[in-house]
Amino acid sequence: MAESVFVRVRRLVSAGIEDAVDAMERAGGTGVMREAIREVDRAVDEVRSEQEAATARRLQAMRQQRMFRDQIAALDEKARFALAENRDDLAEAALSRQLDFEAQAQRLDAAQAEAAGEAGRLEECLVALAARKSRMEEALAAFEAAQRDASLGGDGPARPDRRTERKVERAEAAFDRAMAGAGGVAGIARADAQTAAKVAEIATLQKSAAIAQRMAALRSTRGGE
Repeated sequence: MAESVFVRVRRLVSAGIEDAVDAMERAGGTGVMREAIREVDRAVDEVRSEQEAATARRLQAMRQQRMFRDQIAALDEKARFALAENRDDLAEAALSRQLDFEAQAQRLDAAQAEAAGEAGRLEECLVALAARKSRMEEALAAFEAAQRDASLGGDGPARPDRRTERKVERAEAAFDRAMAGAGGVAGIARADAQTAAKVAEIATLQKSAAIAQRMAALRSTRGGE
């Protein structure tokens, strides 16, 4: 999409109701505000769709985690069996694969948290949009009432009640606080090739050490049987 859903919601929520009222007054009709309300409705549909997608990602990550846990348990049994058959090479291979699955499961933890956080922010968007639509509908109703009064010899079109403006301004302020961190992610500096290679070597050494520890633990378990 051309603009992220969070940017679009912020734009819709922060736009001045007074501008739309001015446009209605200039045009002598309510079409401007009605179209603005329809745009909010379209944004609500978009936010709900994004929220459903975030929820689906979280559930998919949970299902994959369950699969990895099953595979990790199966690999533990395979490593024990290989060690009992004096096939240390096969046991080490099973433990290496087990560590890979555990790393993937940890990444899924982050994916779940990210999806849950996004769903929560989108829920805040829905609340803010609902408040925005309510305020716009109140402004539209006030404008239409003023037009009716004018047609009956009243004082003419008037702006919406200031109390209504203050009420929704508080809701918008709360929304802005909740959305403070949604405007972007801080950039992360890239490591040069030499540093990246050294970090990768550390990871390899850590994995080898972890395999050796698990092999020792399996041998210790066998010795106690």
